[in-house]
Amino acid sequence: MNITTTLVLLKPDTVERGLIGKVISRFEDRGLRIAGLKLLIASPELAKSHYGDFVERYTPKLGAEKSQSIMDEMVGFLTSGPIIAMAVEGVEACPTVRKIVGSTYPNEAPAGTIRGDFAHMAQDYANKIGITVKNLVHASGSPEEAEIELGLWFAPEEIYNYKTVHQKHTLE
Repeated sequence: MNITTTLVLLKPDTVERGLIGKVISRFEDRGLRIAGLKLLIASPELAKSHYGDFVERYTPKLGAEKSQSIMDEMVGFLTSGPIIAMAVEGVEACPTVRKIVGSTYPNEAPAGTIRGDFAHMAQDYANKIGITVKNLVHASGSPEEAEIELGLWFAPEEIYNYKTVHQKHTLE
């Protein structure tokens, strides 16, 4: 097992609903360490970089027009208000964070996860009314993805190394 760092974004719906503290505490309660944290409004360029090759990956499945439309919706939502970007560190941080966050679609996320407890949007409903699924958080899907995403959102000097009490009792 390795100590790794992953990216978590608290999207505008988390910030606007006043859930920042509740969501961050979920990670800290599991013994993960917040190594970097900032409040910002993402530029369209940053949001597009974050979603990367989405259009290219989904064009074969959805078609170019639909893929671009979804990308535009995601970028629009991510840039619609303040977000919190976090570098979260711990043992196998990426899969641990993904478990805490829950399924991408909140209606499929089990109770006890962030999305299962605080969101209720279903993909079919969002598609029916033409909006992006508001699922509160983004969590990197793999350690490789986390490395790329952390580089987009944080400069190396914005990620800090310190020991928590949890580390002193469980990792040494």
